Amino acid sequence: MIGRLQGTLAEKNPPQVLLDCHGVGYEVDVPMSTFYNLPGLGEKVTLLTHFVVREDAQILYGFGTAAERAAFRQLIKISGVGPRTALSVLSGMSVGELAQVVSLQEPGRLVKVPGIGKKIAERLLLELKGKLGADIGVHAAVTSDAQADILQALMALGYSDREAAQALKALPADVGVSEGIKLALKALAK
Repeated sequence: MIGRLQGTLAEKNPPQVLLDCHGVGYEVDVPMSTFYNLPGLGEKVTLLTHFVVREDAQILYGFGTAAERAAFRQLIKISGVGPRTALSVLSGMSVGELAQVVSLQEPGRLVKVPGIGKKIAERLLLELKGKLGADIGVHAAVTSDAQADILQALMALGYSDREAAQALKALPADVGVSEGIKLALKALAK
């Protein structure tokens, strides 16, 4: 399996790039989030890859970050979601946004992505719940170590990712761990 490519960027034709690795040109499909962060033609680039072998084709998918590749791999494990659909999801939103959508269970934002209907969006939310956050660091609301500790404490007490994230948003940014847990528990008790 090809896990990473490093070479010179020879062509850019969205969503595909041509990467020259010591005289061998690799065609790599990339999400638009990676495409926009690529350097200019003729410059060195490194892409993490996922190699898909099908009956009729062998396709390389490239990613600028490990988080993008991990999200892609989680997406293609879901029944009814192929590599093209997964690429479309990652082109339509960042990994952090996707993680937040899954954490807050918001199918409306997924339906806006081309190729994603209501049923697929609901399946994505159901299948990714609890998986995406653990692998990728979902909680965009977490901005400090104290908030991360509060979030972990709430989840250890049996609250869902969504409930814990909602409670965390209501807390002051500079709150301490023990005070934050108390305030979050009061908010969740309502």
